[in-house]
Amino acid sequence: MASHAYRPIDRLLAIMARLRDPERGCPWDREQNFATIAPYTIEEAYEVADAIERGDVAALKDELGDLLFQVVFHARMAEEAGQFDFDAVATAIVDKMVRRHPPRVRRRADRSVAAQNEAWEAHKAAERKVGGQGASVLDGVALAYPALLRAAKISRRAARIGFDWPDAVSVIAKIDEEVSEIKWK
Repeated sequence: MASHAYRPIDRLLAIMARLRDPERGCPWDREQNFATIAPYTIEEAYEVADAIERGDVAALKDELGDLLFQVVFHARMAEEAGQFDFDAVATAIVDKMVRRHPPRVRRRADRSVAAQNEAWEAHKAAERKVGGQGASVLDGVALAYPALLRAAKISRRAARIGFDWPDAVSVIAKIDEEVSEIKWK
């Protein structure tokens, strides 16, 4: 059996540490920061989505590796700044998944996908409130999303609280109703 030190993730973390080494690392990698790496992270996420869209499993494996490298890169920079490390990132996602999939939910195999989605969103909303982000249904919708993705996410959030209509005529009627309320106040 292979030593724990030879696990692929450990090797990747060690490679990143060498690339960022202040004396012997790669000059390009050493000068990067969160802001300069963020566009590459977004690009890799889109390449993952593209591989999925094309049904190219080999490309998906490669692109997921590239995206994982971005996570490792960001975690390494945070570790160097004394903020957090890769293990903290992994621990945070493990803790989040346990919170959002409590044992009572896992035992409820009879729940529909819609009921599970509703429970998931309720967990996320509760987490946003605890984190001080509970003032708006739009809290947590990233400002950095591309416009259409952001619009779609906002639309789904609005629909969950009843802010959704079947057609444009219904939307205009709602706008007229709101304008009337303002006029009479």
